Amino acid sequence: MGGALQYLEEQRNARPELAEWYDAMADLYQKKLWHQLTLKLDQFVSLSIVQAGDCLIQLYHNFITDFEMKINLLKLAHFAVIVSRQYSEREAAISYLEGVIDKLHATRELRIEEPILYVKMQIAAFNLEEGNQKECKKLLEDGKSTLDSMTDIDPSVHASFYWVSSQYHKSRQEFAEFYKNVLLYLAYTSVESLSESFKLDLAFDLSLSALLGDNIYNFGELLAHPVINCLLGTKVEWLYYILQAFNTGNLALYQELCCVHGASLNAQPAFVVNQKKLLEKMNILCLMEIIFSRPAEDRTIPLSIIAERTRLSIEDVEYLLMKSLSALHPSSRESFNTLIRELGVLTRSSEGSSYRRHYRSG
Repeated sequence: MGGALQYLEEQRNARPELAEWYDAMADLYQKKLWHQLTLKLDQFVSLSIVQAGDCLIQLYHNFITDFEMKINLLKLAHFAVIVSRQYSEREAAISYLEGVIDKLHATRELRIEEPILYVKMQIAAFNLEEGNQKECKKLLEDGKSTLDSMTDIDPSVHASFYWVSSQYHKSRQEFAEFYKNVLLYLAYTSVESLSESFKLDLAFDLSLSALLGDNIYNFGELLAHPVINCLLGTKVEWLYYILQAFNTGNLALYQELCCVHGASLNAQPAFVVNQKKLLEKMNILCLMEIIFSRPAEDRTIPLSIIAERTRLSIEDVEYLLMKSLSALHPSSRESFNTLIRELGVLTRSSEGSSYRRHYRSG
């Protein structure tokens, strides 16, 4: 106990601007009010003034270690992860976290898997930063098995798993998986707790992945999420309006936005590389808008109308119809299939060898 109090006293003298914090922690420590001390530490480690240097590393080794097994072990895991980010060398950070895991194992407490999984996800994140995708993937697979075997899991543990999983898929440019995991991360995270810069970056990446991800055709859920509003009033506001164009299947608006914001779009390599894919997805959404915007009793649609709206040839429209079926999620495919059940009814005109093609719904 003496060593811990001595450290706090030294810090109090060295950093008078934090004197009240050190006094409060010393008082709670002496009274053995571990829960209240945990709450105070939680506030302290979030202060911007202690984020620089190795302040939190020293706090852990000189103070927290004295009572770490007396506090909530998941909170200890939270502290350990925050501390680990102050290590300049990733190997040292991983070694530190592995030591924390050993201590957690040694407690033999019930539900020890929860704090251990939280710490392991940070180790996975560090491995990913170092380019070790293989080890990151292994930790994620093990983590998924652990999650599936548990109940009543703290939201922070779920959030840490889905965040690291999203970053793994981002590193591999697996847009659909990134999109799914970020939405799951946000389901376990308070948006208000995130910084504005973080939310903007997240909104941009999430929007891009929705546009480029395979089999993602529903943009309503994304546009309804509060994090997407962070795009408005910024230099990347154009992305919000592109999402709206895709949500409504508005090909003309999409093409107009591409012209107006061409420089911004061309600055995004993923957009440049996937232009054809984006146009194909837009055409599918445009087709669905044409179909479902018409009354149920008026869904016999000439292919020429679809060709005009999508700006495709008749042959390309026929391919688009087939592509639409294969692209849709099974739950959407059934209703869409009903509409194109009689697709391809060809009526030969009495003059010449031309065909009058109709898209006829049931």
